[in-house]
Amino acid sequence: MTDLAEKIKKKLKDEIASLEHELHSELPQELKKARAHGDLKENAEFKSAKERQSYVSARLGQLHQRMADISMLNLSNLPKDRAAYGSRIVVLEVAKSTEIEYKLVTVEEADVTKGLISTSSPIGRALLGKKVGDEVSVTTPAGIREYEVVRLITIYDEE
Repeated sequence: MTDLAEKIKKKLKDEIASLEHELHSELPQELKKARAHGDLKENAEFKSAKERQSYVSARLGQLHQRMADISMLNLSNLPKDRAAYGSRIVVLEVAKSTEIEYKLVTVEEADVTKGLISTSSPIGRALLGKKVGDEVSVTTPAGIREYEVVRLITIYDEE
């Protein structure tokens, strides 16, 4: 599991490095060039560069927070008998009588097409802490869905 955290950290560090380069090297050059064109009130290049600067600064803040969150992720504290990060969980969608398998992952790993759902998504949050036999109602963009947990494989079961 540490390999996974390291992989996520590397991905975040790469994005941080790229954005920091843009924020401290490229954007100041763009702003300087735009200022040279004169009147800043009607200068689209200047306005665009300032907006990008704002966005990059905000995104860097988010990425640094995410790095801190991942650094604090302690996998040894995960429950052994309930759904948590890394668990594979099979649910029965009551209305359709169909089984769906999900794996609870971080936001960076999420890929709904592969059944990888974030622990912060509506379904992921609803499934956290659940055991086999538990029923959950989830409000999704498509409406309320009812699920019953039919199988659970935690990270401890996979080792």
